[in-house]
Amino acid sequence: MKRLMIVRHGESEWNASRLLQGQADINLSPKGRAQAEALRPVVEGLTPDHVICSDLKRAHDTALLLGIDAPNPNADLREINVGDWTGRSIADIRAQTPDDYQGWRAGTHTPPGGEAWCDFVDRTTRCVTSALADSERLLVVCHGGVIRALLERLIDLPPRRIIPVGPASLTILAERPAGSTNMRLELFNFSPLGPILDAPD
Repeated sequence: MKRLMIVRHGESEWNASRLLQGQADINLSPKGRAQAEALRPVVEGLTPDHVICSDLKRAHDTALLLGIDAPNPNADLREINVGDWTGRSIADIRAQTPDDYQGWRAGTHTPPGGEAWCDFVDRTTRCVTSALADSERLLVVCHGGVIRALLERLIDLPPRRIIPVGPASLTILAERPAGSTNMRLELFNFSPLGPILDAPD
């Protein structure tokens, strides 16, 4: 049975300040490094046979902290480009344009200069399904938005129904029956440090 194991990067410096990152290349915070290290035994126990990751530092460094010696970085796994919202406080965006922010979370609004949700879903899913074709236990280390995109395309779960997954959390999709393209949610937003109920975007 094929399994797709998806890890969000550990907390970044901008996550800690509740700033929207998009494709800004921000480092992990010390807490984020500790979160990734705590998840490492879980990931090792799942014995992935192939690993791909976003080429942004926060995802690539998370993969290294998970014990992946040579993660395969891919720009198609970058977070959605949030355009003019990059680096802005999430609280400020919510206060100034609440409908726009809710629309963005639901995949129906594109920030000025940003990437359309449908294009984002296409590029991330194409990358992952291509890698999954040659793997039985694929590990993807990426971003919260990428996870929402994959859940929408692969199991028909719309982004408006998904909370932001926690930093260094694990989500697993399983292909059932074997050989089909019908994937089901097997695990969502798991962290060995306990649930994170207010995770930042």
